[in-house]
Amino acid sequence: MNKPLNIIVLAKQVPDTRNVGKDAMKADGTVNRAALPAIFNPEDLNALEVALSIKDRYPESIITILTMGPGRAADIIREGLYRGADGGVLLSDRKFAGSDTLATSYALASTIKKMECDIIIAGRQAIDGDTAQVGPQVAQKLNIPQITYCESVESIKDGKITVTRRLENGIEKAAGPLPLLLTVNASAPDCRPRNAKMLMKYKHAVTTSELQNLTDDYLQDIRVKRPYLTIQEWGVADIDVEHEQLGLSGSPTKVKKIENIVFVAKESKHITTSDIEINTLIQELIENHTIG
Repeated sequence: MNKPLNIIVLAKQVPDTRNVGKDAMKADGTVNRAALPAIFNPEDLNALEVALSIKDRYPESIITILTMGPGRAADIIREGLYRGADGGVLLSDRKFAGSDTLATSYALASTIKKMECDIIIAGRQAIDGDTAQVGPQVAQKLNIPQITYCESVESIKDGKITVTRRLENGIEKAAGPLPLLLTVNASAPDCRPRNAKMLMKYKHAVTTSELQNLTDDYLQDIRVKRPYLTIQEWGVADIDVEHEQLGLSGSPTKVKKIENIVFVAKESKHITTSDIEINTLIQELIENHTIG
């Protein structure tokens, strides 16, 4: 590799779907994110670890976290900084509200066009949608190659990256030219924990909006001396987009209902190993669309 790599990690702050309750959905069919605890999407953490492992081999590489969401999504960027990322961009604007995968990928791709990028790395899917669509859609909109279901990066040489993919029936190696987008499975290595030095360095990192709400003159002053503590925050006016392709207007997917299903003991069924009972169970599962 002749030059440092610019790596963008697509990360998302998601509602913790383990705690879905009756207030999890708004009347307009969008997720009520304020009613649910917010966490770093798990497979995006795997993607961050893949990026950090590349930087371990090529220390001059730059990792930028890109996330879209409300102001509190800046927490995702800070978590990335604590683990070894170099910076981040928060894409935040009311006009992005209600975006499905199509509108989200359009906004992210439009943002990436303004950034220097050799590799884009994203988690395979987010736990609040489980669609696995955003990463591939971003690659398509940028007209760059993509390799999905990645588990590790084997090598980067002569403008080409080679990775290991884990598929349903085994593993395989795949290669593609840069620039390129990777999506990463949960089977990839877990993300390393926060680094104490990075935590101390970036503990006061804030976005422009958060900075306006600070009343501590000391925290205001240190940003003059330490510009790396200002997290970039971009809105619709900062990227070249068609407004009708954003938010609800650009989102053909509509969520009709969110329901929390809890299995209780009385719903269990005990069967023997006889062929008749097993065949009966399979038929029931097919009829109620659990399988098939």
